[in-house]
Amino acid sequence: MKTLRHILVSALAVMAILLPARSHAQLPEHVEWSARIDSTAPDRGNIILTAAMAEGWHIYGFDKPTEDASMYPTELTVAPAEGLNILGDWTPSRPAGEHFDTMLQLNLTWWDGTVSFSLPFSVSGPGAAIRVTAAYMVCNAQSCTAPARRSFDLRFGKTQAAATDASTAGKDKAGTTSAQSAEQASPAETSWWAPVDTESATDTLPASPLALLGFGFLGGLLALLTPCVWPMIPMTVSFFLKRGRSRARSVGDALIYAGAIIAIYLILGIAITLAFGAGKLNEIATGAVFNVLFFVLLVVFAISFFGAFDIKLPSRWSNAVDGKAESTSGVLSIFLMAFTLVLVSFSCTGPIIGTLLVEAASQGDVAGPALGMGGFALGLALPFALFAFFPSMLKEMPRSGGWLNSVKVVLGFIELILSLKFLSVADLAYGWHILDREVFIALWIVLFALLGMYLLGKLRFSHDSPAQHTSVGGFFLAVCSFSFAVYLLPGLWGAPLKAISAFAPPLTTQDFNLYGGEFREFDDYDQGMRYAADHHMPVLLDFSGYACVNCRKMEGAVFDTPAVRSVIEDNFVLIKLMVDDKARLATPYTVEENGRTVEIETVGDRWSYLQRHKFASATQPFYVMLNNDGLPLGPSRSYDENAEAFVQWLEDGLSEYNK
Repeated sequence: MKTLRHILVSALAVMAILLPARSHAQLPEHVEWSARIDSTAPDRGNIILTAAMAEGWHIYGFDKPTEDASMYPTELTVAPAEGLNILGDWTPSRPAGEHFDTMLQLNLTWWDGTVSFSLPFSVSGPGAAIRVTAAYMVCNAQSCTAPARRSFDLRFGKTQAAATDASTAGKDKAGTTSAQSAEQASPAETSWWAPVDTESATDTLPASPLALLGFGFLGGLLALLTPCVWPMIPMTVSFFLKRGRSRARSVGDALIYAGAIIAIYLILGIAITLAFGAGKLNEIATGAVFNVLFFVLLVVFAISFFGAFDIKLPSRWSNAVDGKAESTSGVLSIFLMAFTLVLVSFSCTGPIIGTLLVEAASQGDVAGPALGMGGFALGLALPFALFAFFPSMLKEMPRSGGWLNSVKVVLGFIELILSLKFLSVADLAYGWHILDREVFIALWIVLFALLGMYLLGKLRFSHDSPAQHTSVGGFFLAVCSFSFAVYLLPGLWGAPLKAISAFAPPLTTQDFNLYGGEFREFDDYDQGMRYAADHHMPVLLDFSGYACVNCRKMEGAVFDTPAVRSVIEDNFVLIKLMVDDKARLATPYTVEENGRTVEIETVGDRWSYLQRHKFASATQPFYVMLNNDGLPLGPSRSYDENAEAFVQWLEDGLSEYNK
């Protein structure tokens, strides 16, 4: 049983260290546009735009019913061009249907399915270059995407007509020059900011719903070993023994008890998320206030677990609920017993729940926290349901004692180790430089070494029982802890340390590096694009974030490999933009986005808006290669640790640029 306990303690450490963060998902597309020219005479023709909507989605008609209606009518425009004469208006292949929009409570017109629009024109001279743009918003019965634009470059001559999607102009072998978007959204006044269409070569690899549920479940099982939860086991068995029901009824009571625990934690998680908003939780997770507060909270919990003091909710709360459970019968008494468990265990489960909620909130909606808390509640409730159903299992369980305090101290070390990650996020985002990479690694080395000493019994705290010998399980765990400390040592001199790349500050914060230089990279989009244009080099654009765990993992597993590094260093200008950089802009400005005015106040705001505006994406990490006109050289990429595939993607883009 001691070996099992040591294994579970080790699993707790692994889970706490390896729990990944998730990035935002890429924005979906629900309509495909195409453009062509139908020639009707040597100097005349029709521009044909075709929109194919996904099932259940539609685009609005040309007219807006009222000025305050929060919808965007479809607008088709042709940029003025020398020798081009427009001879009429856009004519749809079928009239827009009339509908009552339940979301906007208005009578509106829209097209669904597939619809084409035709515009007659003529040219004078040998021909004309035509740029046509569709501005639109795609909606279904429940939601709408952000207003978007799609532009095409068309060519018409007296002997030929051709069309090129402006979003792939970088691949146009005929040499068509891409025009700047009609709407400029940056004070830089450069076409580099113009929106383009990109497709993703790989799916973003966030924490899947199943993985999120699994992490929560593991956290719930491991919470069972905390000193606040363990004493609840005899209380649970005693409570259900007193009920003295039949076997069938015992099964029902046990299931109700487990369901009540799950329901309470689910309600707690969803309520917190709704109170702050899942998006807001993810937003504040990169701010200094939250990260410093969570750092302090984890340090305080660690000091408490080391025995300096106890953190408990007011005893009258749990006593009142427990007394009510004893005096009440039926389902209500079982629910109150479950509520007692939640209250009593809060001081130990609080840090686990808090960390889980922050990570799950990066899903961007209530589903993430619901899944995380649901998994946690399931993991915690399942053993208690078994204890409620099989009271005899209690005889096989070890009693509370010195071993439980050892678990508590190990938890304290883990919380100290994790706390540095939160302080690091704030330090990076605000540029304080108090926890650069070598300082971070040095602190981890010391903490893991001290943990190894504790597991060997060489370091004791006030609540620890005297140790006569070192257990076999403790010995092997100490070996793991000391070995990890030794593994971290080369990081003080610049070793990549891929195992902790998701948590340690980037190598750019390291003052002393014996393992080679960093990429020559730009942290300003316009400066990097100008440098690339002046030196006739393609651009590798990297949207990243200080709080993005997957970004750090990509840097360690992909960018630090010799093959990837050599391709980038020899051929690309790397522009790395941090979307959560909190540095204030010298001159804040506003942009119009999704029908509202958005304040761009920080450097991170600027790069985040650039990613949304130009690439219709909010994923970090997000990689795209650009030519010197700011147009994609191929599909984009997101989180994928396949270094060989990344090299092939880079080489494909480089080949396209050289054409």
